[in-house]
Order: sequence, then structure tokens, then C-alpha cells
Amino acid sequence: MSTEQILLAVVLLGLLGVAVACDLRRHRIPNLLVLLGMALGLAGQSYADGLTGLGNGALGLAIGFAVFLPLYALGGMAAGDVKLMAMVGAFLTPYASLSAALSCLVVGGICGLLIVLARGQLLQTLARYGLMIRARAYIAPAVDEVASQTFPYSVAILLGTLASGLWWFVVLL
Repeated sequence: MSTEQILLAVVLLGLLGVAVACDLRRHRIPNLLVLLGMALGLAGQSYADGLTGLGNGALGLAIGFAVFLPLYALGGMAAGDVKLMAMVGAFLTPYASLSAALSCLVVGGICGLLIVLARGQLLQTLARYGLMIRARAYIAPAVDEVASQTFPYSVAILLGTLASGLWWFVVLL
């Protein structure tokens, strides 16, 4: 790994740390943070690899955005999470961005499952999903159900990005 890549990784992780703190505290990810991160990611990519790096960063941004956008459109994710994943993509190559986005989705699913298990609502949640499959319609969760409460998805984005980065680091060694 080059010095530029290490610096980009440190900046990305710092920005993700701030995003997680904001999300946990206020359930919002500031647009200014995301825009600053996108600009820093694209500038860093450009500095490290010229126009090729800028193109990789722009494509990585688009991939991160495109993977999470359908989840926002279906109501399963907030807009800030989509923008945050796009910011992550700006720091990465297209392949690494896709890998990170998919890792974030897997980690988010694991986090959701762990929350359901911790609250003792596994059977209740499975029953509701079974009803939805049979009815072929969405059934809103009850107010006391864990599925009705927000989840700070920035945590899954941070952990998924770390897992993906570790994977790419190990593969490139």
C-alpha cells in the first residue's frame, strides 16, 4: 500500500467515525460531512492516481449510491445512509466500492438479526415475515416490535467497510 492509500484510509475511517457518532447521537448524518468526505475522497483519488484515480473515485461513488438507493426507495433505509455509502465509494476503486457496499449489507443484516435476538423477538419477527410472504403484501410491525424502530445503519457501514478493507488488504498481500 502506498502512503496516499494509507492516508485515504485514515481519512475515510475518521469521517465514518464522526458519521457514526452523529448517527448515534442525533439519528442524522450531516450533509456537510458527507459532501466534505466526497470531495476529499475524489481529491485524494485524483492526487494518488491522476485522472484514472478521479474516474475510479467517481465510479466508486456512483456504485455505493446505486447499491443502497433501492433500499431507500423501498423505505428500508434513510437517505443519509445512501449518501454515506456513496461517500465511502469515493475513496475506493469500483470493485472495492462494490465489495464494501455488499459487505455493509451483510453486516447490516447480521446487526439486525442480533438486535432481534437480543430483544427476544425472533419468533414474532419471523411470524410477521411469514404472513407477508403468504399475503404478498407488506404488514407494518407493531409499535413495540424491534422492526418498527430505527437502526443507526452508519455502524454497519463502518463495520462493513472495515471488513471489506481488511479482505482487500489480505488479498493484496
